[in-house]
Amino acid sequence: MATDLARLGFTPWFRNQTLAVGGVPARVFAVHRTGLEVRGEYVDTLLPLGGRWFQEDAQARPTVGDWVLLDDACETIEAVLERTSLLKRMHPGRPNEVQLIAANVDVLLIVTSCNEEFNAGRLERYLALAEEAGLGSLVVLTKADLCEDIEPFVQAAKTLRRGVEVVAVDATDADSVAALVPWCAPGSTVALVGSSGVGKSTILNALAGGELQRTGEIREDDGKGRHTTTHRSLHLLESGLLVVDSPGIRELGLVEASLEDVFDDVQDLAAACRFSDCAHESEPGCAVQAAIISGELNARRLESYRKLQREDLINRENVAERHARVRRFSKNVKAAIQSRQNRNKET
Repeated sequence: MATDLARLGFTPWFRNQTLAVGGVPARVFAVHRTGLEVRGEYVDTLLPLGGRWFQEDAQARPTVGDWVLLDDACETIEAVLERTSLLKRMHPGRPNEVQLIAANVDVLLIVTSCNEEFNAGRLERYLALAEEAGLGSLVVLTKADLCEDIEPFVQAAKTLRRGVEVVAVDATDADSVAALVPWCAPGSTVALVGSSGVGKSTILNALAGGELQRTGEIREDDGKGRHTTTHRSLHLLESGLLVVDSPGIRELGLVEASLEDVFDDVQDLAAACRFSDCAHESEPGCAVQAAIISGELNARRLESYRKLQREDLINRENVAERHARVRRFSKNVKAAIQSRQNRNKET
């Protein structure tokens, strides 16, 4: 079903790019192995993704939420418009490669449960992911109806970063989920991320006022839901909100971790250390260790910060090396093609 572009999030940012380049704009609603589901003013179909796209760096390929330009016949994907944001992670199965999660998202809804699934370190990764992409973020605590006391979970979530927004909901209750409305303005795009079974699809269904995604029953042994979403997809709700739903993420290797805001408490303390190169271990005058001893800073926060710093350094180096290899390969291919063309001219 063709749709008015404005309802799909087609802002002046994308309109100006289209006018400059030309082509038929459409938004990516789902990505499959060899094709994309796209919707626009004149198109709503599955289009093949040409082989040339797989010769590009992974970050140059279209992903869910992207705006693409099609040819006049709406049969071929010609280009990807410049993004306002990009959510990405290190590919869990391909070393040194980046995997795209979603593009052109406005707000990241980080979903976790009020039970043993709650993991502060994992949530800090999601907050860093949002910072890396330049997005607003909200921590959504689900299964509040199954928890005798949600306050410890709320307070734990509020320590994840200074000024973090936290909302606890019963994902099965539309009235409870209505608390998310301030972050879900019509025309905006939000992405639901979190582990399998925390209630992402249930939240999506509640926001939609009906079943868009199948949901699983709660397992009795650990209180977790059964995973049902199998691929990332974009949904346009009657309210005008666009929602990206995704499978549970087991591994979240950050590509370029933005830790400054997520760990601003640690960094502020580090700035007060006696030595500028303080490792925050046993150095005299270490403000970080003093804060841990006094109870001002949780030792877990420092360890999480260090771990993400180490990963960030390794991942940045790996991605840079991969980009260099891709550039060298592309240069060699172009040289080979040019050489062949020159030989053909000579004959």
